[in-house]
Amino acid sequence: MKIEGPAKCLRIYIGESDHHHGRPLYNAIVLKARELGLAGATVLRGIEGYGANRRIRAARLLDLSTDLPVLIEIVDRADRVAKLLPFLEETVRKGLVTLEDVEVIRYVRDEEEPGV
Repeated sequence: MKIEGPAKCLRIYIGESDHHHGRPLYNAIVLKARELGLAGATVLRGIEGYGANRRIRAARLLDLSTDLPVLIEIVDRADRVAKLLPFLEETVRKGLVTLEDVEVIRYVRDEEEPGV
């Protein structure tokens, strides 16, 4: 698969403790993106942040937060990203979902990679 040119960047901001059917929500989103054939997904765990409730969550030694911020980022063609939006509407109960235009300079996947 090769992607170059106009694309969309989908960002989903949720909490580490958010779940969907007994599994972490970030994991459910990544698995759904893979099932739908999206180019890839990256999950980033934040060290500090706050959301709509304005409660700060931080990864400090003395502050044992169990709900650190999590960001899932997905970049692909607009038509492919659109396939994931209904799932997000159903599963993201609290958080932020953004979608923006991006320009892909280079993305090439090794077609011989196991599991592809």
